[in-house]
Amino acid sequence: MAWVEKHRGGFRVRYRLDDGTIFTENGYTTQDEADNRAADVESDQRRRRFVDPRLAETTIDEWIRSWSEAHRVAGITWATYDSHIRNHILSRWSGTALGDIARIAVKGWVNKTLRENMADKSAQDILVLFSMILGEAVDEGLIGSSPCRKLRINFEDRPERPHAATDEVDAMAGRMSPDNWLMTITDAYTGLRWGEIAGLQWIRTYLDDDTPHIDIDPKFGALHEVRGRLELGPPKTPASARTVHLPPFLADELRAHRETQPRLAVRVHRGQWRAASAVQLPPPGLAARSGRG
Repeated sequence: MAWVEKHRGGFRVRYRLDDGTIFTENGYTTQDEADNRAADVESDQRRRRFVDPRLAETTIDEWIRSWSEAHRVAGITWATYDSHIRNHILSRWSGTALGDIARIAVKGWVNKTLRENMADKSAQDILVLFSMILGEAVDEGLIGSSPCRKLRINFEDRPERPHAATDEVDAMAGRMSPDNWLMTITDAYTGLRWGEIAGLQWIRTYLDDDTPHIDIDPKFGALHEVRGRLELGPPKTPASARTVHLPPFLADELRAHRETQPRLAVRVHRGQWRAASAVQLPPPGLAARSGRG
């Protein structure tokens, strides 16, 4: 049962929690506001959807620690999450109780802080992570609803990236050293992402098959920097694990390059595309590690 009392020129709502404790909500300026809140409390209690308001006093710092301990993603993904949490989420919300994070405050933070200082895609990624963290706080019964719901932020669509024509690729590559010429030509005619071409491995480059191709491995198909260390890991998305067929002229160029760089992997080092002395290719099932080149 919930009831309303006059208090210091206004009104307060009081109700009994499951453990018998009487909880008080202050700050209602009119009788109608307090009556409506009391009715909501009783309705939620009858439907067993009532959230103990004391749980909402958990700070975002405490909840992120609990959430982090239970959450499991790839190391590369976690490095991104950790950066967003440290540099953006906690820098704004540290010390704030979950129940005190207001929807309008989140909207202002996104529009006035994040979007003013970074690309919309980056701001959107941070908001998605924050929404996921707070959504799980709702699932755990710490708060009744997420302040990230229905924010209605219109992020700008990223413009289509321009593509170089064949003669433009030839003109750019022609000004480069031989190794970088080949890297540029390979990228232009295969569409590999930067991490995929930087972590290219001879053992997944099938130049002597009837149809020469490159396999982008689902576990070790791209080179990543994780906390200052280079590691071979999965490509950007599961769909990025694919077979990339090579035109005959490019297969010939790569065979010639393999004769001068016969090691098991190639990567970019100080602007040169060459054999990697630091990347250690893992046996199946083991993570790849790398030191400084």
